[in-house]
Amino acid sequence: MKFLQEWFVWAKSGEAKKRQTAGGRSISRSVYQSALLPVVMTLLLFGLVMVASASMPIAERLYHDPFHYLTRQLIFATLGFLLGLIVLQIPLHLWEKMSPALLLGSAVLLVLVLLVGVKVNGASRWIPIGPFRLQPSEFTKLAAYLYLASYLVRHRDKVSTDLAAVLRPIALLAGVSVLILVEPDLGAAFVMMAVVIGMMWLGGVKPSQFALFILLGVLFVSIAIMMEPFRMARMASFLGDDPFLVDPKGKNYQITQALIAYGRGGWQGLGLGEGLQKLFYLPEAHTDFILAVIAEELGLFGTLSVVLLFSLVVWKAFQIAARASEGHQPFASYLAYGIGIWIGLQALINLLVNVNLAPTKGLTLPLVSYGGSSLIVMMIAIALLMRIEFEVGPIVERKRRGNR
Repeated sequence: MKFLQEWFVWAKSGEAKKRQTAGGRSISRSVYQSALLPVVMTLLLFGLVMVASASMPIAERLYHDPFHYLTRQLIFATLGFLLGLIVLQIPLHLWEKMSPALLLGSAVLLVLVLLVGVKVNGASRWIPIGPFRLQPSEFTKLAAYLYLASYLVRHRDKVSTDLAAVLRPIALLAGVSVLILVEPDLGAAFVMMAVVIGMMWLGGVKPSQFALFILLGVLFVSIAIMMEPFRMARMASFLGDDPFLVDPKGKNYQITQALIAYGRGGWQGLGLGEGLQKLFYLPEAHTDFILAVIAEELGLFGTLSVVLLFSLVVWKAFQIAARASEGHQPFASYLAYGIGIWIGLQALINLLVNVNLAPTKGLTLPLVSYGGSSLIVMMIAIALLMRIEFEVGPIVERKRRGNR
């Protein structure tokens, strides 16, 4: 493929070494000095501790090994770290060129998962790879943001004036999201398209067009909900009366157990490892509802600490995006904004679901919940943010010195 040939040419050239020491800084030094690194590492290590705490009972029952899920999460984190190191070495202009191929590859995987995917609870979202499973929708989200960032750079003069230029990427990515819906995975499709619309707004679409896309998005989600009886039942349950009063042992069982965990935790929590809801009361305690376990064991203070950490990650992503924009690096800017919106939106939805302010979506808490594909893709996304920070930093500094 052309972009691979370009990468090998670049890697062998002297330009590679220059780019790894932009502005007199090595990329490793840039990463160590990044304010993003300690926040992300805190979330990651905290997630490993909470996965261990939340998963021990179910791991012991299913696998006779209380550390089964923790061991796998450590493997995923190690793989994500190694892939992140590779991502850090690849310059942004190659990511920009690779983006259409990455989106095409993700679409192929989405078709493949429908053909050979493993079904869990009626959903075919995973491709088996030995003892592990690959979830293509997680990789598709990142590929979509890479593609859209490159598209906005190529057509930035038309996006604000030509409706056709706006509709083309929206239609393409909506088609990709339909493949995700067929799995079915409404949560992943919703997050992907919401971030896409946000990036289009930042790309300069007219306010009237932006409002139209939001209305179309609401219509799209409404149709997707009405097409599946289980989604209709889930929405009716969410919009209905108090879950403790209406079928608390049936359709509202999971959310009532999550709310009980929040109530038991209070301000300071019961203590790490002392929670009771994870003892086969709360389903998916180590994945989608790990925040409820955090609330029970570490209380409101622990929950707010997690919210603060995610707020810092999003703020830093937006800061990196703003610096890229200042340095006239539009691809880097759009991509950083997209990643920031993605992390913030997914974390927010997970929080709202856990406290019954949104219907259950099946979305993980980024960097914290158990899940291999989600964790690996998030670590790759963080590595991309650090690569952007490394490349645009010297450009902005030179520009600021020139303006003095």
